[in-house]
Amino acid sequence: MDATPDWGHATTLDDIRGSVAIAGIGETAYTKASGRTAREIGAEAAQRAIADCGLEPRDIDGITYNAAFADFDVAAFHEHFGTNHEIWSSPWGGGMSWAGTAPYLAAGAIARGDARHVLNVFPVAWATQRASMTGGPGEVHASQSLKQNLEVPFGWFPQPVYFATIMRRHMIEFGTTSEQFGAIAVAARWNANKNPDAIMHSKVMDLDDYAACAMLADPLRLFDSCLISDGGAAYVTTSLDRARDLPHPPVVVQGIGEGISDSGQHWSQQRAFTSTPQVFSAPPAFAMAELHPSDVNVLAVYDPFTIVTLMQIEDMGFCKKGEGGAFVEGDTLWWKSDGLPCNTHGGLLSHAYVLGIAHVVELVKQIRGTAPAQVSDCEVAVYGGYTGMHASTLILTVDR
Repeated sequence: MDATPDWGHATTLDDIRGSVAIAGIGETAYTKASGRTAREIGAEAAQRAIADCGLEPRDIDGITYNAAFADFDVAAFHEHFGTNHEIWSSPWGGGMSWAGTAPYLAAGAIARGDARHVLNVFPVAWATQRASMTGGPGEVHASQSLKQNLEVPFGWFPQPVYFATIMRRHMIEFGTTSEQFGAIAVAARWNANKNPDAIMHSKVMDLDDYAACAMLADPLRLFDSCLISDGGAAYVTTSLDRARDLPHPPVVVQGIGEGISDSGQHWSQQRAFTSTPQVFSAPPAFAMAELHPSDVNVLAVYDPFTIVTLMQIEDMGFCKKGEGGAFVEGDTLWWKSDGLPCNTHGGLLSHAYVLGIAHVVELVKQIRGTAPAQVSDCEVAVYGGYTGMHASTLILTVDR
């Protein structure tokens, strides 16, 4: 990893180590087209998260959601639960990289006295919307003027084309092979086969299956790509002291980092083309937690494509830049391995495409010791969030 990268920056964050914990989690079923709206899905996830931490809807006095997908905001909460109390809110939560920074927003609100129990929720109904050609990542990206004017006219669209280009560059620069990308896809599927909630739970895959699948944009194959799904998840953050009085052992927030690429949404212009803003996000998160990548028992990274998993593993310091291909070979990322168990629920590749919120929920399960693909003696769990120009790092631990 470059010690002094100059193509982006880290956000300066206050030290919140050990001040808050995730006390409740909730999920809906993860499915193909369900016929439900995102708001309905979000309400179910929220209700389950609130119940999981032994609270009532009126106890929730903070909500974080994503402004771009404001399917379950304060108004939706009150409408669903029939409440009318004052709720602090922020539109900078939800899923994607913000699933990793939402606890930081919650910690600030709790410290200021603006809230006591903060709900973060993110639902999608993109599989249902697909039939009407609405929703989904393609439409979101196509609506961005930056891409319309610079990248789309030159054929650099949609997402498989972006990441096929990055894959090829990584292969040229570092000698990464198709089989090494395949190892990431196979690991995600192997983990999903252990998870009855994963959409691909019953579909076994090996490297031969990977090599035989359709090529979308050379060298990116179908199994290098994420699913399109319906589903949602939520979690509740509160102070560590309050969490200790709730039903489940607290999952303590020990470190959070945020990194930004200076090229913004012009991904084609990022000078470190085979890197992610994790190079700015991960180091301060580990410093805040007073931990090191070697201390991590389980990793979850936002994985819309296998190359994004590979780059984040490198950029977060689990191996040197360019050595990710060799690092992920074999069973390194499998839930029951001596390597680095990664995306133990199956990830976006084989669990469901709910944009990172399920990754955080999976890590809470791992710390609690209740995950279907449980990692033995799991005490330190890390989420790597990625959204092009933006990355986050969330470090969770047992209550020590």
